[in-house]
Amino acid sequence: MRFKKLDLNLLVALDHMLELRSVSAAADRMFMSQSAMSNALNRLRDYFNDPLLVQVGRRMEITPRAESMRPAIRDILVRVEATIESQPEFRPAESDRTFNILLSDYTMRVLMPRVLRLLNEQDATVKMNFRAQTDLPETLLDKGEIDLLVTPEAFSSDNHPASLLYEDDYVIVAWAQGKHGRTPVDLDTYQAASHAVMVPPNAAKSLETAMLAKAGVKRQIDVQTFSFSVLPHLITGTDRIATVHRRLARLMAPQAELVISPCPVALPLLRQMLQWHAYRENDPGIIWLRDVMTRAAASLPTH
Repeated sequence: MRFKKLDLNLLVALDHMLELRSVSAAADRMFMSQSAMSNALNRLRDYFNDPLLVQVGRRMEITPRAESMRPAIRDILVRVEATIESQPEFRPAESDRTFNILLSDYTMRVLMPRVLRLLNEQDATVKMNFRAQTDLPETLLDKGEIDLLVTPEAFSSDNHPASLLYEDDYVIVAWAQGKHGRTPVDLDTYQAASHAVMVPPNAAKSLETAMLAKAGVKRQIDVQTFSFSVLPHLITGTDRIATVHRRLARLMAPQAELVISPCPVALPLLRQMLQWHAYRENDPGIIWLRDVMTRAAASLPTH
């Protein structure tokens, strides 16, 4: 198909080349020969009167013109994909559609078993691909690489629709037989104790770390991990403490021999949001899955 003499299929090739900054890698992704991809790049260069990708040393760099076009090209392709994938109705018991959901391992542990049980009750034949949280989840949502995003309200995007999934607060966990397992942890003890904390990708701050810093509270951190759900197990057998989500603490405390006490710092409630791409607002499959996840969240025990 052509639009103003441009073969629109070339936009798909250009999108991959700009993302990967490589002709050969883009060719591999699209199952094309490198010569065919090089030919596509030459045609695009002629059309836009710009080199688009240039060799700098051993790597390819994007020209300013190509960089300025990237968001618009991706937006066009996401819009087309959303239009093609959207069906008049969605039958979960007959569909083999794969849903890509980006979420933390905390949400995975607390919520997703309930979601999968609801899918089982509906005899749903869909496939679920749970992807690990990243430091730039909005980028994956913008690019259409994920269908749903579960993220704290503070990190949600203003560019896409969202709804509240559930709320949670923070508590302290300590080993029941350790020195902090006998009495509630006050603020002085909290700041003097050794802590285990979760550090998100690329060493960004977790939400509770940012909130504690804003409150002027400092922690003595001697253990860092990439996982929320493993935190309680790093406390067992030690005198460390950890600040974790209450729902996660309740699930893990019996397994890890932990006691739960109130957080001595008044932290705002965690509001976990469910977010989807604006172009998929009316996608029947996304609407169905949003409803399933919302019902699963509504079944969570109250505090």
